[in-house]
Amino acid sequence: MDLTNSRRDLDTDTFRNDEPGYDRARMRRQSGGFVDLGNESQYGTGGHQASGANEIFADIQGDVPWWKSNFFISQPVLFGTWDGVFTSCLINIFGVIVFLRSGWMVGQAGLVNAILIVIFTVFVALISVLSAVGICERCRIESGGVYFLLGHTLGSRMGGTLGMVYCFGQAVGCALNVFGFGESMANLIGSDNTWAARGFAIAAVLLLGVINVAGVKWVIKLQFVLLLIILLAALDFFVGSLTTIPTAEFKGWLGGTIANNTWANYQDGYTWFKCFGVFFPTITGILAGINMSGDLRNPSINIPNGSLAAISTGTFLYLMFVITLAATVTREALLKNFSITADISAVTILLLAGLYVSSMSSCLGAMYGTPRVLQSIANEKVIPGLDVLGHGRGPNKVPVYSMIVVAVVTVTFIIIGDINKLAPIVTMPFLITYASIDYSYFALAQTFDLQHKREMRFQGHMQRDTQVYGATGSDLDLLFPERIRHKNVGDFTPSPTDSAIMNGRMTNGDANRPSVNVHSKNKNWYSHLCNRWLSLAGVAIKILLMFLVHWVYALGCLSILWLLWLYIGAANPAVKPGRASDFRFFHWLKISFLQAIGKRPLEYEQLVVTPVHADISVEQERLNDDNEDFASRRRYHQSTALQSHLVSVET
Repeated sequence: MDLTNSRRDLDTDTFRNDEPGYDRARMRRQSGGFVDLGNESQYGTGGHQASGANEIFADIQGDVPWWKSNFFISQPVLFGTWDGVFTSCLINIFGVIVFLRSGWMVGQAGLVNAILIVIFTVFVALISVLSAVGICERCRIESGGVYFLLGHTLGSRMGGTLGMVYCFGQAVGCALNVFGFGESMANLIGSDNTWAARGFAIAAVLLLGVINVAGVKWVIKLQFVLLLIILLAALDFFVGSLTTIPTAEFKGWLGGTIANNTWANYQDGYTWFKCFGVFFPTITGILAGINMSGDLRNPSINIPNGSLAAISTGTFLYLMFVITLAATVTREALLKNFSITADISAVTILLLAGLYVSSMSSCLGAMYGTPRVLQSIANEKVIPGLDVLGHGRGPNKVPVYSMIVVAVVTVTFIIIGDINKLAPIVTMPFLITYASIDYSYFALAQTFDLQHKREMRFQGHMQRDTQVYGATGSDLDLLFPERIRHKNVGDFTPSPTDSAIMNGRMTNGDANRPSVNVHSKNKNWYSHLCNRWLSLAGVAIKILLMFLVHWVYALGCLSILWLLWLYIGAANPAVKPGRASDFRFFHWLKISFLQAIGKRPLEYEQLVVTPVHADISVEQERLNDDNEDFASRRRYHQSTALQSHLVSVET
């Protein structure tokens, strides 16, 4: 083929089809990015690839070769409830601890206490999930995951502090899960060397890091395969408990072991709360769906449905593992044989595959979500010096530099720790994060009440037709936000990671327009489960658990949190306030206490009114109009008409 003639024919076709209704970009999208440049009439039907001599002009015309489209992401990829949130959450909450430490927990605490630990663990996490769901209902959810929930509710200063602590906990949790994978691989090859387990774990971290760099599309595809293997391994375990021949350690369902495994028999200094601290990191991955908020089609709907479905499925699997092990295995085997689940499975290879996959999947979720939280913190410039972590690669803005930081922290803790030592360390950052999410929802709900009271108080003021000179009312609303403070709690300043800004869909007017940030609850099936008082109780429960699990780690984590909060305040004092900034907890506590003892607090400002004497007739006359532009200034020698009622005040 003559390349010159081919190029001339192409140009001729380009001008011939340059007419209204002929959208080349639209046709290219319909064709999946592949174009047969030699046959323009088939261009809109799709399915054709640039090949042969025509492939030379593919880059000039904006077409994508087949190999690049199949292996690299050229457009942002968005996911829904089941392929995005449910899958990510379930593979993160069904981790290596379920396979390796469920039997040990039954051996230490007994069946009754083990069930209580599972239920209490799920309850603690469920309160935070419902709090996060409530925040999604009352606010517009954006990218940033956990940082968005905390930073845009409590303020960027507190959000940045808690976000960094959360990222640290996720990195250590990744080390915990992948170290379990390393232990299993070392046992598989018959090696008792700790460094062999660490070597396998580090190799797994590097492999998962490469998969995350390839893009979110490959992460989601891999998660489907991993979830299928995990569910098949769980099914294999339950079938094996019915079909495996009884041995010295495995007695079967009719062996009577459940009577000996019913009550606690703590050894080596362990207690109920220490066993809880070992098992609790299992459920920490429930926030994985929230962390991928920037890659969801409708986060406000996808996150609640997917997270609640995942935690329900995970709870059922937890209880089945605990009950099955307590009813079929002797206590001595439960305490000493950490791989007892593989011994009683029907197909050992399948359960080992599930064990390896559960270790890898939890780390995969951490390697996916945690760098995006770091990226959001860096993009909003909360902490100086982290700007480089905000850079992203590709249309989905994959945070490569943030992944490197998370991988370095993970590898560091792989080298220095083991599962039983890492588990309490992981527990502290997550308990702090969960408590903060609970408080965020409580503060947001209280802020909505304050907003509603302001609207009721100023309702008459807003109904007046006030004349504005020199500008329109909307212009003055932008210049003086306090004019509409009773309607809007704070100003809306869009995040640099907002998908609307990244895609260019937001105009300058949209970016600067104040909006109602806090809304009432929607009428979804899960809305009535979101309760502010339950969230407040969750805050107290999680703080108490921190000190009961390990008070030294709790004090250390809180000290680091306080120092980081002071540093952000000193290095970047101009951070944005949160949407719940009008609510002050201790002020609310003071008012609640005064109301409880029968005193009536003054919630509004005190008005000084000239006394009216009965024997003197007084006429009120308004001499000037109020200018709302100067409403915040002090008033001297001015009067206005007030509608009031007498209040009896006891002195």
